[in-house]
Amino acid sequence: MGGVEKTRGGGAERATSRDVARLAGVSHTAVSFVFNGRAQGNLSAETQEKIRKAAEQLGYRPNAVARGLRRSRTAVIGLVTDEIATSPFAGRLLRGAMDMAWSSEHLVLTVDSGQDPVAEDAAVAELLDRRVDGIIYAALSLRRARVPEGLHRTFAVFANCLPEDGSLPAVIPAERAGGRSAARVLLDAGHRRVALVGGLDDIATAERLRGFRDALRTVGLTAEKDWILRTGGEISAGYEGALRLLDGVPADRRPTGIVCYNDRVAAGVLHAAARLGLDVPAELSVVGYDDQEHMAAFLSPPLTTVALPHRAMGETAVRLLLDAIDSGTAPPVTTRRLECPVVTRGSVGPAPSP
Repeated sequence: MGGVEKTRGGGAERATSRDVARLAGVSHTAVSFVFNGRAQGNLSAETQEKIRKAAEQLGYRPNAVARGLRRSRTAVIGLVTDEIATSPFAGRLLRGAMDMAWSSEHLVLTVDSGQDPVAEDAAVAELLDRRVDGIIYAALSLRRARVPEGLHRTFAVFANCLPEDGSLPAVIPAERAGGRSAARVLLDAGHRRVALVGGLDDIATAERLRGFRDALRTVGLTAEKDWILRTGGEISAGYEGALRLLDGVPADRRPTGIVCYNDRVAAGVLHAAARLGLDVPAELSVVGYDDQEHMAAFLSPPLTTVALPHRAMGETAVRLLLDAIDSGTAPPVTTRRLECPVVTRGSVGPAPSP
């Protein structure tokens, strides 16, 4: 079989389904059956293969817009974010969402609101006007979020945040389990004098602290009040907290392991340890949280940390949305908590001898 390339205005014209039908020697309806998922039971396997080979030879691709309109769908998902699109910290959530959507022949249209409620409402209205098949609302950090106006008019899922009114499904990290895992890294290495540094007035801090206390109870320990320092979430917070715990304190009375609110706090702890002449991990072990890209693996020593499942949250939120779109039924209003895995590097060692 030989294909004919048509030209218009000096350029190659895109092949149509009718071109495929002519080349394969079948009806136009038969081609439609193959590319609309209706070939089973209507066409023989041989005819289907002939059509696919003709399409490949011509470089034919079905028109996604036209196909979506026939199904009252556009194959586009809206993604409204608070600050993710402008932040270097949570880009993996976007990548996970876009890759999952692409694998299911959907595109993601992203709007970043900067946490402005008016902008969020406008973004949802604009996405609805563009007839997206559903909308994900995603946050940079775990929090309870206002449900933008109009979001209930389509299929919707929250990612890395919880709807204030509990009216929509959400995909979030299993923060309490993550806090347990962070502490267990130190406990399993033999540490019994363990502190926690950093944290904000937010859900993540509260849940990680609960997990931290859970882990200590499993070995018969209670967290010392003076060793839980809620100093903030930046490098300076880790530096300040570590100095309060370590500076001028005899070796047998200071913590040998520190769990940090995030990797930036851990960087501050490592800086303080270096200033005080403490070897990490021989004299002090440090565990971070987030597995922050372009940072955790490049600290000295490379940081053992608990990874936030940003990519998995994006993938799972899209999967929930696509399942709802395909079934025509809203996803159940539940909260899915995804595992926060430990990433082992060089900042944790055995507890030093007494």
